[in-house]
Amino acid sequence: MKELAELEAQRPMIKQAIAEARDKGDLSENAEYDAAKEAQGMLEMKISKIKELIASARIIDDSKLNTEIVQLLNKVTIKNVKTGMTVTYTIVTENEANLREGKISSSTPIAQGLLGHKVGDVVKVTAPVGILEFEILKIEI
Repeated sequence: MKELAELEAQRPMIKQAIAEARDKGDLSENAEYDAAKEAQGMLEMKISKIKELIASARIIDDSKLNTEIVQLLNKVTIKNVKTGMTVTYTIVTENEANLREGKISSSTPIAQGLLGHKVGDVVKVTAPVGILEFEILKIEI
Protein backbone atom coordinates (compact mmCIF):
# COMPACT_ATOMS: atom_id res chain seq x y z
CA MET A 1 0.00 0.00 0.00
CA LYS A 2 2.91 2.31 0.79
CA GLU A 3 4.48 1.70 -2.61
CA LEU A 4 1.13 2.32 -4.31
CA ALA A 5 0.75 5.65 -2.50
CA GLU A 6 4.29 6.68 -3.48
CA LEU A 7 3.67 5.85 -7.14
CA GLU A 8 0.33 7.65 -7.20
CA ALA A 9 2.04 10.71 -5.69
CA GLN A 10 4.28 10.86 -8.79
CA ARG A 11 1.32 11.38 -11.14
CA PRO A 12 1.18 15.19 -10.78
CA MET A 13 4.91 15.53 -11.45
CA ILE A 14 4.66 13.51 -14.66
CA LYS A 15 1.57 15.47 -15.75
CA GLN A 16 3.52 18.67 -15.24
CA ALA A 17 6.51 17.32 -17.22
CA ILE A 18 4.15 16.44 -20.10
CA ALA A 19 2.56 19.90 -20.00
CA GLU A 20 5.97 21.62 -20.01
CA ALA A 21 7.17 19.50 -22.93
CA ARG A 22 3.94 20.19 -24.83
CA ASP A 23 4.47 23.93 -24.38
CA LYS A 24 7.82 23.68 -26.19
CA GLY A 25 6.19 23.26 -29.56
CA ASP A 26 5.97 20.56 -32.22
CA LEU A 27 5.19 17.23 -30.51
CA SER A 28 6.31 15.12 -33.47
CA GLU A 29 9.97 16.00 -32.86
CA ASN A 30 9.86 16.63 -29.11
CA ALA A 31 12.01 14.06 -27.29
CA GLU A 32 11.10 15.49 -23.87
CA TYR A 33 7.41 14.95 -24.59
CA ASP A 34 8.02 11.38 -25.76
CA ALA A 35 10.10 10.62 -22.65
CA ALA A 36 7.47 12.11 -20.33
CA LYS A 37 4.68 10.13 -22.02
CA GLU A 38 6.76 6.94 -21.76
CA ALA A 39 7.43 7.62 -18.06
CA GLN A 40 3.69 8.14 -17.56
CA GLY A 41 2.95 4.81 -19.25
CA MET A 42 5.48 2.96 -17.11
CA LEU A 43 4.12 4.56 -13.94
CA GLU A 44 0.54 3.67 -14.80
CA MET A 45 1.61 0.08 -15.58
CA LYS A 46 3.31 -0.24 -12.16
CA ILE A 47 0.27 1.22 -10.40
CA SER A 48 -2.01 -1.19 -12.26
CA LYS A 49 0.14 -4.22 -11.34
CA ILE A 50 0.22 -3.26 -7.66
CA LYS A 51 -3.54 -2.69 -7.58
CA GLU A 52 -4.07 -6.10 -9.20
CA LEU A 53 -1.76 -7.72 -6.64
CA ILE A 54 -3.61 -6.05 -3.76
CA ALA A 55 -6.99 -7.07 -5.17
CA SER A 56 -5.97 -10.73 -5.38
CA ALA A 57 -4.02 -10.83 -2.09
CA ARG A 58 -5.06 -13.16 0.71
CA ILE A 59 -4.09 -12.70 4.33
CA ILE A 60 -2.89 -15.91 5.92
CA ASP A 61 -3.11 -16.34 9.68
CA ASP A 62 0.25 -17.79 10.83
CA SER A 63 -1.42 -19.37 13.85
CA LYS A 64 -3.49 -21.59 11.55
CA LEU A 65 -0.46 -23.01 9.77
CA ASN A 66 0.60 -26.47 10.82
CA THR A 67 3.79 -28.42 10.50
CA GLU A 68 2.24 -31.85 10.00
CA ILE A 69 2.45 -31.61 6.21
CA VAL A 70 4.33 -29.30 3.86
CA GLN A 71 2.21 -26.33 2.81
CA LEU A 72 2.57 -22.74 1.68
CA LEU A 73 4.71 -20.59 4.06
CA ASN A 74 6.36 -23.60 5.69
CA LYS A 75 10.12 -23.68 6.08
CA VAL A 76 11.18 -27.14 4.94
CA THR A 77 14.58 -28.77 5.47
CA ILE A 78 15.28 -31.49 2.92
CA LYS A 79 18.16 -33.81 2.20
CA ASN A 80 19.15 -34.91 -1.28
CA VAL A 81 19.16 -38.70 -0.94
CA LYS A 82 21.89 -39.16 -3.56
CA THR A 83 24.36 -36.47 -2.41
CA GLY A 84 23.44 -36.18 1.28
CA MET A 85 23.34 -32.39 0.94
CA THR A 86 20.72 -30.63 3.07
CA VAL A 87 19.02 -27.37 2.26
CA THR A 88 16.20 -25.34 3.80
CA TYR A 89 13.56 -23.58 1.72
CA THR A 90 10.52 -21.53 2.60
CA ILE A 91 7.66 -22.17 0.19
CA VAL A 92 6.06 -18.89 -0.86
CA THR A 93 3.93 -17.44 -3.64
CA GLU A 94 5.47 -16.66 -7.00
CA ASN A 95 5.68 -12.93 -6.22
CA GLU A 96 7.69 -13.50 -3.05
CA ALA A 97 10.15 -16.06 -4.41
CA ASN A 98 13.82 -15.18 -3.86
CA LEU A 99 16.34 -18.01 -4.00
CA ARG A 100 19.04 -15.94 -2.25
CA GLU A 101 16.74 -15.73 0.76
CA GLY A 102 15.85 -19.42 0.53
CA LYS A 103 12.31 -18.68 -0.67
CA ILE A 104 11.04 -20.83 -3.53
CA SER A 105 7.81 -20.44 -5.42
CA SER A 106 5.08 -22.97 -4.76
CA SER A 107 4.96 -23.53 -8.52
CA THR A 108 8.55 -24.83 -8.78
CA PRO A 109 9.09 -28.56 -9.30
CA ILE A 110 10.74 -28.97 -5.88
CA ALA A 111 7.92 -27.19 -4.02
CA GLN A 112 5.29 -29.09 -6.00
CA GLY A 113 6.97 -32.36 -5.05
CA LEU A 114 7.11 -31.44 -1.35
CA LEU A 115 3.61 -30.02 -0.86
CA GLY A 116 1.33 -32.34 1.09
CA HIS A 117 4.12 -34.63 2.38
CA LYS A 118 5.28 -35.28 5.97
CA VAL A 119 8.59 -35.43 7.82
CA GLY A 120 10.38 -38.65 6.90
CA ASP A 121 8.77 -38.92 3.47
CA VAL A 122 11.08 -39.39 0.51
CA VAL A 123 9.73 -37.55 -2.50
CA LYS A 124 10.74 -37.82 -6.13
CA VAL A 125 10.95 -34.53 -7.99
CA THR A 126 11.19 -34.24 -11.74
CA ALA A 127 13.55 -31.36 -12.42
CA PRO A 128 15.31 -30.20 -15.60
CA VAL A 129 18.40 -32.18 -14.51
CA GLY A 130 16.39 -35.38 -14.06
CA ILE A 131 14.59 -37.11 -11.22
CA LEU A 132 15.81 -36.08 -7.77
CA GLU A 133 14.93 -37.73 -4.45
CA PHE A 134 14.59 -35.67 -1.30
CA GLU A 135 13.93 -36.75 2.26
CA ILE A 136 11.92 -34.28 4.33
CA LEU A 137 13.86 -33.74 7.57
CA LYS A 138 11.96 -30.87 9.19
CA ILE A 139 8.86 -28.71 8.66
CA GLU A 140 8.68 -25.38 10.49
CA ILE A 141 6.62 -22.20 10.41
